[in-house]
Amino acid sequence: MDGADGPARVRTGAVLDVGPLAGRPGIRARGEIGVSTRLSWENALTELSRRHSEVSYVELSGVRFVDVAGVTALAVTAMNLPEGRLVVERPPPQLPRLLDLFWPSLRRIEVTPR
Repeated sequence: MDGADGPARVRTGAVLDVGPLAGRPGIRARGEIGVSTRLSWENALTELSRRHSEVSYVELSGVRFVDVAGVTALAVTAMNLPEGRLVVERPPPQLPRLLDLFWPSLRRIEVTPR
């Protein structure tokens, strides 16, 4: 589920590699989620929402950084699901903090710690 040309890369070296999870519905991301990789992240979330059933997983143990806009894209995806929830596994520390700060009552995202 990378961008049209594979993982999003920029001169700064920022990379985001996103692909499907094996054996369960969801995606796994590695790298950084920021301004230079946002399109790849948003495309992966769009595809995830198209395939969503009751529970979808977003495995982020390989993500070193996610900015506010990346967390916003995740929250908006969860809010727009017709049913069920997203389980975000092992995100970087700033992700749960941002969810608590900006979306404290969002129950469609469940975060499991690192």
